[in-house]
Amino acid sequence: MKFWSDSFKDGATIPGQFAFGVVDPVAHVALSDNRNPHFAWNDVPGDAKSLVLICHDRDVPSRGDDVNQEGKTIPADLPRVDFFHWALIDLPANLTAIQAGEFSNGIQPRGKPGPEIANHAPIGARHGLNDYTGWFAEDPDMSGDYFGYDGPCPPWNDSIVHHYVFTLYALNIARLPVDGAFTGTQVRDTIHDHILAQASLIGTYSLNPAIAQPAAR
Repeated sequence: MKFWSDSFKDGATIPGQFAFGVVDPVAHVALSDNRNPHFAWNDVPGDAKSLVLICHDRDVPSRGDDVNQEGKTIPADLPRVDFFHWALIDLPANLTAIQAGEFSNGIQPRGKPGPEIANHAPIGARHGLNDYTGWFAEDPDMSGDYFGYDGPCPPWNDSIVHHYVFTLYALNIARLPVDGAFTGTQVRDTIHDHILAQASLIGTYSLNPAIAQPAAR
């Protein structure tokens, strides 16, 4: 399969409009447009019955002690874990593109509803919880179930650039056997035996002014 985006090139910086947060010179972070990027693809296997799109940040600190703390820096050698930003499942096999802002256009405190996707009944796709659900769990203003896409917002004091891996999977089943408030981890585990083909591209992002490349909006 061939998989690309008109929103950013493979290996390049993700523009700020597709992030949850952008650099703020006073507060470190300001909320951004939080639009999902554009994606398109072709050469899907002829026997594919559905598509799945997953986005995860592979560079999230495994410990939160130093995260976003004044006077501290998250060391580069700290072990890293996955943070899921999007799990979109049951896309029709004949779909060829997702438009920028089609599934997310702005930040919704307490999260977008799900798993069924509003305004996309003809497509019939579903989206899972992203990991902002856990991140905001103790925040009285933001806590909730965060379904669908919510973009990059890495720690502003991290010493490394984060890598966001978008992967499109072609599956041999029309409906993935997960229900309710499913997670990106559950989706990745469940598709394992059903993958006919897959393709990925990576975008980078940082909120640390010392290492960040300016991200165009």
